[in-house]
Amino acid sequence: MMAGKLKHTLRDIVEKMQMKRLGNSDMELTPIGVGAWAMGGGGWAFAWGPQDDDESIAAIHEALDHGVNWIDTAAVYGLGHSEEVVARALAGRSGPRPYVFTKCERTWNENREIKGVLKADSIRKECETSLRRLQVEVIDLYQIHWPQPDEDVEEGWGALAKLQEEGKVRWIGVSNFDAAQLERCRKIAPITSLQPPYSAISPEIEKEMLPYCQQHGIGAIVYSPMKSGLLTGKMTRERVASLPQDDFRKRAPAFQEPQLSHNLKLAELMQKIGERHGVPAGVVAIAWVLRHPAVTAAIVGMRSAEQARGVLGALEFRLDADEAAEIETR
Repeated sequence: MMAGKLKHTLRDIVEKMQMKRLGNSDMELTPIGVGAWAMGGGGWAFAWGPQDDDESIAAIHEALDHGVNWIDTAAVYGLGHSEEVVARALAGRSGPRPYVFTKCERTWNENREIKGVLKADSIRKECETSLRRLQVEVIDLYQIHWPQPDEDVEEGWGALAKLQEEGKVRWIGVSNFDAAQLERCRKIAPITSLQPPYSAISPEIEKEMLPYCQQHGIGAIVYSPMKSGLLTGKMTRERVASLPQDDFRKRAPAFQEPQLSHNLKLAELMQKIGERHGVPAGVVAIAWVLRHPAVTAAIVGMRSAEQARGVLGALEFRLDADEAAEIETR
């Protein structure tokens, strides 16, 4: 009886969602996807501090149970660990598998030192390793994580196009590229998607990158819509001060003064808007990025089932024009 009720509820949720097709792909995405960066755990250069794997798996299950149909990770998150956690979360689940997106180019050595490599043989090796860690036969979207080193962008993109031809990956995209780099790639093979950072704190891509994506039919799956937790309504100066030493946010400019005070005021505004609708500030922050017509969907980090429940309202909630303007003219 309970299982039937859950399926009925899930169907109702999915029917209310405004799903969008990602670029030139055949993938219709839910407005938000699971971001698995923090699920890599602590102990590496860009960690979010310690993370319990069971909590990560519970977060993924909570999101999927409520209709979310894609997960974004990367080989470098936890130096392979995030991909392994995603595989564990998907093992044994019934029904359609969610789309799984991952990234290449960030490599590391035995000393856990990270560097960018875009040589074709390195990318091929990364792809094979990610397939094994994720325990999938094909990667739904394979992305170049950073355009570094720049002189090897063409070789790296050509390698992804070859992997797509071979059927190891279904669609190919890039992350953190500028317009000039996208132009170079488009001459080699079509680009399905761009993954850039985007939030009310960091709206820079509105000027050039989002219009470029619209012009060329490139999907945009944006990351950090809550600016790494700053716009959740739960971040305080005290919490920032108590972040673990291996949490990258400890060193991020947005978490330092004078930016911190400005950003926390913006979070307070989002919290007030959210209170009018019974949703948290984080859902308002996500709705703000989803309002842009060039944005296909947003990657939302979650570290527990509770955090997942706190952002699932973004599947349906949207800002009206006055509320969006209130944020933009703050």
